[in-house]
Amino acid sequence: MATDIRLKEALPELTDRIVSTYTEFAKINHLGHSSLPSTEAVVEAIEDLKEVLYPGYGRRQNLHLGNVAFHVGDIIDGLHDKLTEQLARALRHECSAAELEEDFQAMGQQRAMQFLDRLPELRAVLADDVQAAYDGDPAAKSLHEIIFCYPGVEAVTIFRLAHELYLLDIPLIPRMMTEYAHRKTGVDIHPGARIGRSFFIDHATGVVIGETTDIGDRVKLYQGVTLGALSFPKDSAGNIIRGMKRHPTLEDDVVIYANATILGGKTVIGHHAIVGSNVWLTDSVAPNTVVSMEKPSLRFKESGSGKKLDFVADYSI
Repeated sequence: MATDIRLKEALPELTDRIVSTYTEFAKINHLGHSSLPSTEAVVEAIEDLKEVLYPGYGRRQNLHLGNVAFHVGDIIDGLHDKLTEQLARALRHECSAAELEEDFQAMGQQRAMQFLDRLPELRAVLADDVQAAYDGDPAAKSLHEIIFCYPGVEAVTIFRLAHELYLLDIPLIPRMMTEYAHRKTGVDIHPGARIGRSFFIDHATGVVIGETTDIGDRVKLYQGVTLGALSFPKDSAGNIIRGMKRHPTLEDDVVIYANATILGGKTVIGHHAIVGSNVWLTDSVAPNTVVSMEKPSLRFKESGSGKKLDFVADYSI
């Protein structure tokens, strides 16, 4: 017990040493400034929004047309207040010195209303995404199973919400939302990506979609696909030039199989093209083209005999 007390007596000195680093490494502190958006509040808002977008699948069961309006109205009222506060915090944090006198609460409320006004149209888009998942996966038994169980649909749902806020020039929060989806599902979609209707990510895990990616309608990706940047152009001082098209374009009706990597802002995958598993692409692909790896050879050896048997695996699409 005496040893424990002596060890705890060192804690104030340790605290002082930690606090002293807050001056030395001030770039990774946020002290003496207005409040940042709350991660907890943003996650709560996401879950509220999912309750509105997919009523009856989440927290509240036994909903019907006689009581759903009250339930959704209550959630929307809370979302208005929650989003107003969080959007105001984000806007205030990212403002310039000349903008400090702005009424950020009013700005947050206006953007919150603009965002919430998009929810009816967003439900139409998500209905197409859910149908695309059902149509694209013969293992799916129902649309209910898709909404309950498919991580790709959850990731795309959160992305579409975050993208609407991105279009409203809300800082921080769209990225907080998609990183929450990333942690939950293993799918990393930047909120700035532009994705068309009837989009489906099958199995989902490990998919990366960069900020300036453009994806058309009825596109299907499998697990492990990367739509990334080939290189980062730099200015004369060696700093990365931001805001350029760095990620590929996928036109309508493209299918990308597992673990394919497609890189570069000038790379265009033409409509109805198919890119096979493990393909690495940095050049454009013409429409209606199938791109696949050379068929690999597998070599088997009989146990104990040392005799080798050659076998050519067929990985045709």
